[in-house]
Amino acid sequence: MMSFAQWGNALYSGEKSYAVVPNRKTFVGLAAAVLVIGFALVAIMGLNRSIEFTGGSQFDVAHVSDQSESFASRTVADTGLVEGAAKVTRVGTDSVRIQTTSLDSATTAQVRDALASAYGVDPSSVQSSSIGPSWGSSVTTKAAQSLVIFMALVALLMTVYFRSWRMAASALLALVHDIAVTVGVFAILQVEVSPATVIGFLTILGYSLYDTVVVFDKVRELTADVYDQKHYTFAEYVNLAVNQTMVRSINTSVVALLPVGAILIIGSVALGPGTLVDISLALFIGMIAGTYSSIFIASPLLVTFQELSNTTREHDAAVAYEREHRHATDEASPAKAVKVAPIKPGKRLGNENQPQRKKTHR
Repeated sequence: MMSFAQWGNALYSGEKSYAVVPNRKTFVGLAAAVLVIGFALVAIMGLNRSIEFTGGSQFDVAHVSDQSESFASRTVADTGLVEGAAKVTRVGTDSVRIQTTSLDSATTAQVRDALASAYGVDPSSVQSSSIGPSWGSSVTTKAAQSLVIFMALVALLMTVYFRSWRMAASALLALVHDIAVTVGVFAILQVEVSPATVIGFLTILGYSLYDTVVVFDKVRELTADVYDQKHYTFAEYVNLAVNQTMVRSINTSVVALLPVGAILIIGSVALGPGTLVDISLALFIGMIAGTYSSIFIASPLLVTFQELSNTTREHDAAVAYEREHRHATDEASPAKAVKVAPIKPGKRLGNENQPQRKKTHR
């Protein structure tokens, strides 16, 4: 059994290859299904928005001996001053956070005193704050604007950098996939979505974009003269680029996921579910989705868009014609026709098909 390093070398040299691009219809179809399911979950189940988005009153009770959520909810309900059920979250190892609908100053003072009495703590240990609905609406609007501005800048920069709107469109759709996966998980688990979560969303989009740019840089390198030869198609070059960058994407993701996973575990187990879970869960899920999308979605989408052009279709037809009429000697030495021969799944290339470096004398 080959080691991870040997597996990576085999992918780069062409000894081993995975048919990512040839199976692009499957991967793109799965991505479309994820988009529909993710946004459907949000529409049906809704997101557990924090008080910063919804507005309301918040009470933080410190130095408690009982962090039971039911105990705090019962205490607030017994006051008869709060409409609806209170949202209770354990914070750290000895604190409880209670969030209610908006309360006036007099009602806030009564609920604070009731919580202090119920928990047996000094009233100074109960901190209260209030966020108006207009402020929460402003936060929601700013969060949506941040995502829209980010997407617009990504589209502009990708188009300028790669001089290809197809690469920009593929990268954007991959980012939308990452958002759908992340918000779908938040809808299922009903983890609180806070402003920190929005920061996490923007962070994972930047991470996913970086991973996609690495793959597309390799695609641009390999396809620079793709239409000057008739041995391999644009899709086969892209599949080679995906295979050659796959190990790098996996390594980068593992290194990034280790500290994020540690934060997620510490936040949810050691410090309580109300601490760091919102941002760490967004980062953890988003990084996994971003790695997947850069390999299995962005590149297949790029090929799908590229094949819409007449130039690519005509070149693919020319390649197919050449293969049908190629002599046996030409098939045995494809390196004579291209500088870097892309690797078709299952085909093993020897050293004779690898680009040779020029020797320099000092």
